Amino acid sequence: QVHLVQSGGGSVEAGGSLRLSCDGSHWTDGTYVMGWFRQAPGKEREFVAALSSGGFAFYEDSAKVRFSIDRDVVKNTVSLDMSSLKPEDTAVYYCAARRFGGVSRRATDYDYWGQGTQVTVSS
Repeated sequence: QVHLVQSGGGSVEAGGSLRLSCDGSHWTDGTYVMGWFRQAPGKEREFVAALSSGGFAFYEDSAKVRFSIDRDVVKNTVSLDMSSLKPEDTAVYYCAARRFGGVSRRATDYDYWGQGTQVTVSS
């Protein structure tokens, strides 16, 4: 069983930066796909970024230039560095792990989820 614990997030003005972290367990083989999703009020959970087991990063279009996903296999953490934040980035952000299969942009393909953390960007 993979247990994901998130930290970071909070409130920031437009143009600011935030860092999200996700601490995991049982990642010793480093084969999980790790992803970040977000869910705004009244909207479906949407893909933000993911990191393949081989270390390749994938991003949602609006996040490509502004966000960066990274993983520290030794520390069992995955992070999402967000810069140039916009009010439309406001959402609850979730980290997720997928045990089998490649990177997916579908939330239903992920097996384990963090508890979620609020990111609020004011204009």
